[in-house]
Amino acid sequence: MDLTKIKSLLEEKIVSLGYEPVSITKRNEKGENILSIVIDKVEPIDMNMIVEVTNELSAYLDNIDDSNEAYMLDISSLGAEKPLKIESLKDYVNRYVNVHVNNAINGENIFEGTIKEVKDDSFILEYRVKTRVKEIVILFNNIYKIRLAIKF
Repeated sequence: MDLTKIKSLLEEKIVSLGYEPVSITKRNEKGENILSIVIDKVEPIDMNMIVEVTNELSAYLDNIDDSNEAYMLDISSLGAEKPLKIESLKDYVNRYVNVHVNNAINGENIFEGTIKEVKDDSFILEYRVKTRVKEIVILFNNIYKIRLAIKF
């Protein structure tokens, strides 16, 4: 399988299925060729969606890959606590996130809470301190990393 020949076709197919292709790689593990594809979507991706994408891409690969090389197809997502891109935060309003900041805000570097509003250069995070609900403004240039979080 020549990945350079089919990578752009796979990316187009993934987009047509309503997902974002994050990575498409080929590796050999213990003598077995593995085609690994990581997909993403704003909405959570469940196992049924992974199965659907696997079936679609498997059939599609049969049509576009003219090699006789055997491989295992591995489709996965970024997961429930996927990292977020600052430029896409507006898509995650009302979602629970974990944020690490470079410069402490009120003496803290790590916050977990809900994105309430996204502005041009910042966003408002609603979070809890014991029983009190607070809001802070976090500047994009102060974000070290941000990811979705699971609320317990």
